[in-house]
Amino acid sequence: MSRELLQNVRVLDPVSGSDRIADILIAEGKIKTVEEKIAEFPADTKVRDCRGLILGPGLTDIYSHSGEPGFEDRETLESLMQAAAAGGFTRVAILPDTSPPVDNLAGLALLQQHIGNLSPGRPRLYFWGALTAGVKGQQMAELGELASSAVVGFADGLPLSNPALVRRLLEYIKPLGKSVALWPCDLTLAGNGAVREGAVSVRLGLPGIPASAETSALAAILELMASAGTPVHIMRVSTARSVELIRDAKARGLPVTASVTWMHLLLNVGAISGDSKDSGGKNALTALFAYDPNLRLEPPLGNLSDQLALIQAVKDGVIDAIAIDHNPHTYEEKTVAFADSPPGAIGLELALPLLWHGLVETGEFSALELWRVLSAGPAVCLGQTPATVAPGVSAELILFDPEMSWTVDGQSLKSRSANTPWLGQKIAGKVVQTWIY
Repeated sequence: MSRELLQNVRVLDPVSGSDRIADILIAEGKIKTVEEKIAEFPADTKVRDCRGLILGPGLTDIYSHSGEPGFEDRETLESLMQAAAAGGFTRVAILPDTSPPVDNLAGLALLQQHIGNLSPGRPRLYFWGALTAGVKGQQMAELGELASSAVVGFADGLPLSNPALVRRLLEYIKPLGKSVALWPCDLTLAGNGAVREGAVSVRLGLPGIPASAETSALAAILELMASAGTPVHIMRVSTARSVELIRDAKARGLPVTASVTWMHLLLNVGAISGDSKDSGGKNALTALFAYDPNLRLEPPLGNLSDQLALIQAVKDGVIDAIAIDHNPHTYEEKTVAFADSPPGAIGLELALPLLWHGLVETGEFSALELWRVLSAGPAVCLGQTPATVAPGVSAELILFDPEMSWTVDGQSLKSRSANTPWLGQKIAGKVVQTWIY
């Protein structure tokens, strides 16, 4: 293994709470030394001046979608891993909604066969096992079998509409010691909505989804988990009222963690209208996004008050992690009317640079706050030990250039799909090197 010395690099380590300029020596797959100045080092060391660059632990994505097996025209596991590495993610957990789904050992074995063909040195790949058979929300999957395998936890990634089933699931899973992730959404209240309900949805002429579709389902989940005592991770938090409910649940000592997807921090429903007045000045390049089907998301982008509450909740620790929820779709699937578009957008390659420039450089987050909710926070939610920048540990690191500009297009993206509202735009920020040992 090569020996590398990174000089004058800004080192971010949310585990130790450190943000400093230092030299770091990496050798034999481990971090050997982190000091203000390393003056003596072996002659065969590769030396790199890293002024202006940022070194931090690799990022962790708590949930995303893979096309393979079943939907390889959207994404293969190989292209997913390449996109993750390009975006700085050294750990990725994928949801079980493949075809066949990961709802039993046979489905998991098939997925693992596909993984055997992946390139070496890739990000670490983890799997959520399905909560229900066929990811259909009707009856329990083979949880006992899956719990003894390699799954990181259980999540359908879809709403569960039967509270009695949710209660049984929580009671059954508690002794298994696995993570449980639930997306709160009442489908009867959501109806055929395409955007968040409010004044903007009326002006857009698009059917709205009320905030209560999320908050009523969340309140029910919190009551059920309080009764069962089972730790639960709340996925895709998108409303200000949900933040209040989670804040209260944590204050009462409930074992709940929560995540918000990255685009809900950067944008609100005003981006869809293309009118900067609707966005409250919070959406960059708003006019370029007007009625873009790539902004059709689940849950929908919130109102301005939701966006501001989510940002504050991340800073306060009420929300523990930022999820990418990378959801690839083909050009043909997304090139339809907004309300007819399948929900979802890619994000593994875009989240870090856009969050950095949208939240850190604007002063809303510190660099450490952003890194914490992209690396340590998601790892803890998955029940893992976070990566850190400390002598003696294996090197799981990324080197990020916040000023390197690039154009988001089919040539630069590693993902097989390009369903993002930033397609064709020039952005700044690029991961220039990754270490995974």
